[in-house]
Amino acid sequence: MTQTKRIGMVGVGLMGHGIASSLLRHGLPLTFLDHPGNRPTADLLSAGARAAMSGAAVAAASDVVILCVTGSPEVEDALFRDDGVLAGLRQGAVVIDCSTAMPSSTARIAAALEAAGARFLDAPMTRTPKEAAQGRLNLIVGGDPALFAECRPLLACFAENIVHAGPVGSGHALKLLHNYVSLGFAAVLAEALACARRAGIDSEVLLQVLAKGGGGGVVLERLRPFIETRDDSGFRFTIANAQKDMGYYAGMAGELGAVRITAEAVRETYARAAEGHARSTVPTLIDLLAS
Repeated sequence: MTQTKRIGMVGVGLMGHGIASSLLRHGLPLTFLDHPGNRPTADLLSAGARAAMSGAAVAAASDVVILCVTGSPEVEDALFRDDGVLAGLRQGAVVIDCSTAMPSSTARIAAALEAAGARFLDAPMTRTPKEAAQGRLNLIVGGDPALFAECRPLLACFAENIVHAGPVGSGHALKLLHNYVSLGFAAVLAEALACARRAGIDSEVLLQVLAKGGGGGVVLERLRPFIETRDDSGFRFTIANAQKDMGYYAGMAGELGAVRITAEAVRETYARAAEGHARSTVPTLIDLLAS
């Protein structure tokens, strides 16, 4: 697949730009949707990528279309608008959705694509724009096992850890579970750090205690540079996205009839922080809670 398939992309933003760069490094023909939400694309164009003015045009030029947009409303719009991807899809084409989305929406999308003669994988990402640019993302993939095996070489062009989660929708469900845990840890740590400031606790001492005890782990280490030097580059995830993902998780849990008491508290934390600070990054939650 990696040597013979033409790739289309919708969503060349913070994460998608890194995916596009990785695909081009592997010599894959790439067409992307020209969109104001993209990162600067001069480097992609100079590396041989082509820009298209509609999702339909991207799909018509591609055997595989990768979606990397904000969430379910944006995925549905990219696919189903009049000049969207579905209007230009070729028979047998593959759509791979790397967005974070609601599994119930994903199931409807997969059914619509199957009815149109296309195939579908949900393949949401973890890690940061830095790993995206390096081709070292983690992917959690839902879909038919044979299609997953067929597409794995392509996915390996921009990811180093690739897990098949189960049938369609499993990738998005597992991504929401992952983000709930990650964002929940971040909210708990931010609230504790804000309280520590009010108590006059030295942040360096608190970091030592947490790191050597029950608070140690990946999330603490991603917050540490901000705590120590105000550097948030290791956790460039906005509060708006955190609020959105926690809303998706709470929605999924509600649809499943699962307990979500703690999740609702975490969602509310990010919702309040998003009032006036939606584009700030998650580490700044410490300052917002402290003030």
